[in-house]
Amino acid sequence: MKASYNWLRELVPQLTATPRDLAARLTAVGLEVEGIHEYGAATDACVVARVVAVRPHPTKSGLRLVMVERGGGGGQATQAQQQEVVCGAPNVPEPGRLVVLAPLGAHLPAKNVTIAKRAIAGVESEGMLCSEDELGLGDDHDGIIVLPADSTAQPGTKLSAAYPAMRDTVFDVNLTPNRPDALGHIGIAREVAALYGLPFQAPAPGAPAASAGGAAAAAAAGNVRDLVTIEVQDVDRCPHYGAAAVVDIAIGPSPAATRYRLQSLGVRSISNVVDVTNIVMLAWGHPMHAFDLDRVRGNKIVVRRAKDGEKITTLDGVERTLVADDLLICDGPNGEGPVALAGVMGGASSEIQADTKRVLFEVAWFDPRSVRRTGRRHGMHTESSHRFERGVDPGDVAQVLEDAVAMTLATAGGKRAAGRMHVQGARIEGEPTPPARRSLKLRARRLPELLGVDVPFAEAVGILERLGCEIVAKDEASVDVLAPTHRTDLGREVDLVEEVIRVRGMDAVPAQLPAIRACRDVGGREELARRARDAAVAVGLSEAITYGFTSARALEILGAPKPSVLLKNPLGEHHAVMRTTLLPGLLDAVANARRHGEREVREFTIGPVFLAAKSGGDGLPDEQLRIGVVLAGDRPGWLEKPEPLDAWDAKGYVVAIAQRLGGTPAVIEVVPATREEAASAAPHLHPRGAAFLSLGGLRIGSFGPLHPDAVEALGLEAGTRDVLVAEIDLEPFLVGPFLPQYAPIARFPASTRDIALVVKDEVRSGEVESAVRAAAGPLAEGVRLFDRFVGGSIPAGSSSLAFHVVYRSADRTLTDAEVDAAHANVVKSVGVRFGATLR
Repeated sequence: MKASYNWLRELVPQLTATPRDLAARLTAVGLEVEGIHEYGAATDACVVARVVAVRPHPTKSGLRLVMVERGGGGGQATQAQQQEVVCGAPNVPEPGRLVVLAPLGAHLPAKNVTIAKRAIAGVESEGMLCSEDELGLGDDHDGIIVLPADSTAQPGTKLSAAYPAMRDTVFDVNLTPNRPDALGHIGIAREVAALYGLPFQAPAPGAPAASAGGAAAAAAAGNVRDLVTIEVQDVDRCPHYGAAAVVDIAIGPSPAATRYRLQSLGVRSISNVVDVTNIVMLAWGHPMHAFDLDRVRGNKIVVRRAKDGEKITTLDGVERTLVADDLLICDGPNGEGPVALAGVMGGASSEIQADTKRVLFEVAWFDPRSVRRTGRRHGMHTESSHRFERGVDPGDVAQVLEDAVAMTLATAGGKRAAGRMHVQGARIEGEPTPPARRSLKLRARRLPELLGVDVPFAEAVGILERLGCEIVAKDEASVDVLAPTHRTDLGREVDLVEEVIRVRGMDAVPAQLPAIRACRDVGGREELARRARDAAVAVGLSEAITYGFTSARALEILGAPKPSVLLKNPLGEHHAVMRTTLLPGLLDAVANARRHGEREVREFTIGPVFLAAKSGGDGLPDEQLRIGVVLAGDRPGWLEKPEPLDAWDAKGYVVAIAQRLGGTPAVIEVVPATREEAASAAPHLHPRGAAFLSLGGLRIGSFGPLHPDAVEALGLEAGTRDVLVAEIDLEPFLVGPFLPQYAPIARFPASTRDIALVVKDEVRSGEVESAVRAAAGPLAEGVRLFDRFVGGSIPAGSSSLAFHVVYRSADRTLTDAEVDAAHANVVKSVGVRFGATLR
């Protein structure tokens, strides 16, 4: 929203704050001013000059030498008051007319030019006659500015003083969606008056100009009800529709002040009538539309839903195909001709044109949700839809109509058709019924309770009154308030409290740190998620923030449980269901990285999955907290060629994370080697590298290479075939033996033994390690595999597994005999179970 400082000063005449002070105050109360622009800054350096004489350039065709008077004006100009400039504009006026001169030394910010004396084709020019484009006033650069013939400005007068409309300060205001009232200058002015404690009254429409011919001519204009019929078929989406008409108008350019005001606010001036609709919208924040009444077929307006496949060509020249959810403004005896997309953009069939003589103004209130859906469906976001989507004031329909009619009579002439037409539901009335206003109660005790600061109740009530609230009942403890119709965001008592402190100033609330109290209670999902995040980061992974929703097809491809939560209004097909696995979001991250040329990916994500509700529960989805990991790219190689990551790398990451979370070693269970068993156990993993992760006999996760079928079905590029994924259920770490336990520092020394066992290749190292631990008995503090060797003296089909065994007692120092006996039992037990021999 662009806001004019000059316009705000006109609406709040007693305002004395400078533009920068005002911008800071507005920002402090939530109307954030993101930028301040000086419109027409060059007009401070330029002056009004009178053309004295014009003659052709002696050597250059197309150029002329213009003698101008730039002195104090009045009386005979002296030689010192006159100067000659070279000008190539085609519209240099005859002597006596006023133009704009940029004297030597003047800086023109729009072109970043400082005027200096220079020779043009051999003739020195002591300044420049300026166009609107060069002064930053508009886009017109085809000719210089020629001031109106009836101008009373004197030569030498600073241009910004002679024509104040050419100079303004414009604010770029970033508004939150709950403040549609501030999308018009009247709304911002009301806010400014409340902030500074100044009186404010919404401007009343100017008195209509007297029609030529007196009462007889005015009567000849007819009544608006005789000129057009209005039918609203969808009263839910258009409960308020107002119309007024002006006839015998003359289409032409708007006055200079109007054109410059529109230009400063980023709106192109088109014609006097179209400019009226834009000025009214920028004033009230309520969009409106003007129809050429002679092009309204059947003299009838119908507000109805579109038909599937119906078409309309909007003002931007695009033909759009409609659906039954779109709301239309139509004409024709039966409303068969679409002339506007309600609340978004008008159609080309009834737009104002140069020969328009009769104009019908429309002001309506459209359902914000309907306008929002239509705009999104057709990819349209206009000044009109931006306001209707947020909710315009339903109570200002009559005022907006009157303002538009008065401005049209003042700028385009004509006669007003008698009366106004207001359609509310099935009723057609001359005056609209005031919309219902919310009734709220504010209790004095709630102010300190919610704000933490004492606010005098009388001051709070005064602030609400300045904001437009009406006090209908009052006592020392509470007041009953009617919220104004332009403040759609005021719906609860807490909203009134917020308004009080917002206007009073948030800096009035003392900064006080809350008391910090030690707590012995730890745990919970948030604490577990933090621990899991720390563990993943510690082992070298980066966190990826992924969506909680995905597509049903992605879940099906990965063999995940079917979705139990379907979104009614998804952002798209790819976000239509809540996830039952974390992998789709991680795989999207890998694909995105590969598209940007990044091969190395080591990421994790933490979040809930949404499974089917448990039987006997409350019917809500079963949310389970999980951590997902994705690896892709090469293993770093410092003294050798890098090699792709494999299942062993994935194992290292998941074992390390589980160890840090639970404090106990994890057990790896290889997925069955047959295709059928692997497909049922972990369908998304390659059967030759898939494995499960278990703790205490409970399976908590899986890891391995992504199955090639899944890679192809998900449309991942060929480079993602080296992707490894893992997913661990974090719920078991909330309770039971998987919570980290404190272990005291050992008091007695340990005795270590290394043992190398030769076993057949089909024997798994994990099974041998478990057997060694069991045979060593309670004296074994730890068992760790540290080497695997094949070849040499090791028989074919066998391998040597070397284990490091640590023996320790909690109450004494072990003797060599005790350790030797336990170690001999290990050799004997493993040999009997696996046929292992000492190497």
